Amino acid sequence: MSDVKVQKAMKQHMGLTASRRISNTAIYIVLTVMSVIWLIPFICIVLQSFRVESTWQVGYVIPRQWGWNNYVNLANTDFWRWYTNTFVLAILTAILQTVIVLCMSYTLSRFRFKMRKPLMKFMLVLGLFPGMMTMIILYRVLADLGLTQKNSIPGLLLVYVASSGMGYYVSKGFFDTISKSLDEAARVDGANRFKVLVKIILPLSKPIVIYTVLTAFMGPWGDFVFARYISMGTSAGKNVAVGMYDWLSQDQIGKNYTMFCAGGVLVALPVTILFLFLQRYYVEGITGGAVKG
Repeated sequence: MSDVKVQKAMKQHMGLTASRRISNTAIYIVLTVMSVIWLIPFICIVLQSFRVESTWQVGYVIPRQWGWNNYVNLANTDFWRWYTNTFVLAILTAILQTVIVLCMSYTLSRFRFKMRKPLMKFMLVLGLFPGMMTMIILYRVLADLGLTQKNSIPGLLLVYVASSGMGYYVSKGFFDTISKSLDEAARVDGANRFKVLVKIILPLSKPIVIYTVLTAFMGPWGDFVFARYISMGTSAGKNVAVGMYDWLSQDQIGKNYTMFCAGGVLVALPVTILFLFLQRYYVEGITGGAVKG
């Protein structure tokens, strides 16, 4: 009788294993197809960036003549100036936003003070409103300060950093998962709050720190609408997205299309490299901070 039960159990196990393999295979096939579809536009852009026989849009993907001409020709435009503007802006924003967000998150996670919860709810609700609603007033303020057109990069930095404290929610959730007994032990040993944050909490919070840096970097790197709004067509104040968009106008696209593709490849490189090396920490930061605080 026991042998019969063992055989049934083995058959059930084999059946579950077979069904699991079939479902996993189906999932992998679907994901592979989706990945190929998602990658096709990027592959086309990379291939077109090496096409030298024509600068126009053509009806084929693989170039007939290959070369680096489009990348070399970028030096004859303001591309590297726009690229530098964007890179400096993204780096400064990533540093300042990360410091502000982590300090705000640690404060809300560890301190208990009057109006703490109403403040958190207020910032959370305020963050639900789209930034487009404030574009006109922000432009007027920046214009009065002389931070538009050729000085739009400092103006953008001010706007990006000013409200960064409201992005506390994910980081606070991550800090909530770290035991407060570590803080208390360090305080007993004579450490102040700043040392507790820097020496104890942040080394244990590597995923959320990297997640905060990446999200802060991505905002300025991909911004277009507001950056175009306050640069007002002045080349010195453009970021790379605004500058390259002008190459797609009706009178420019014919001679700049392949160069636009080359610029797009160079713009995608920093973000791609960052995500390739830091993807694990990025995922851990999202999942670790997605707790009830």
